Amino acid sequence: MKILVLGIGNLLFGDEGIGVHFIKYMGEKYNFEGEHQLDIVDGGTLAQRLIPIIVEYDRLIIIDTINAPGVKAGEVYFFDFDAVPDTVDWQGSAHEVEMLQTLNMMDLIGDRPPTMIMGVVPTIIEATEFSLSEGVSDAVPMMEMTLVNHLKTIGINAVKKQDVDMQDILPNSFRALDAYSV
Repeated sequence: MKILVLGIGNLLFGDEGIGVHFIKYMGEKYNFEGEHQLDIVDGGTLAQRLIPIIVEYDRLIIIDTINAPGVKAGEVYFFDFDAVPDTVDWQGSAHEVEMLQTLNMMDLIGDRPPTMIMGVVPTIIEATEFSLSEGVSDAVPMMEMTLVNHLKTIGINAVKKQDVDMQDILPNSFRALDAYSV
C-alpha cells in the first residue's frame, strides 16, 4: 500500500503554513518503517494540480489549517474526510476551499483515496509572516502524537532519529520537497 502525507499551506501567511512546516518537522525528526510505502510531500497551495500525484496513492493524510467557529487557535482535529465534524468549515484561508473542491472533484470521478484530515485552527494569517502563533506552536506535539499513532494503526512505525525544534524548521520550510519534485 502507498500512503501519502500531504502538507498543505502557504508559508508566507503565518499559521497558514503549518501543514508544510509540520511535514518538514516530521521528516527531520523520524524515519518511517513498515510494510507500506510512506511518502511525505509539501503540496503548498497547489490543490487541483496535486490530483495526478494523489491518485497514485492508496491512502491520503492531509495536514492543514481548518476553521472551526468558536474554537480557540491551536485546537487539533483529526477526521475522515467522509465524516467531517459539524464544527469544521473550510473558510479559514484562501487555499482551503480550493483543496475541498479538489477532493470533491476527485470524488466525482472516483479517484480520491480514503482521506484523513489533520487540521489545526490558526491565529496568524498575515502576509510575510514566517512564524507560528503560540496556539499553533503548542499544537505541534498533539499533531505529532496523533499522526504517529494513526500511522501505527496502518502498519507504519515512526522511529525517532533526532530531536527537532519546530522553531528551527520555520525559516527553512520552503526548502521542503514540493509536489513538483515527486
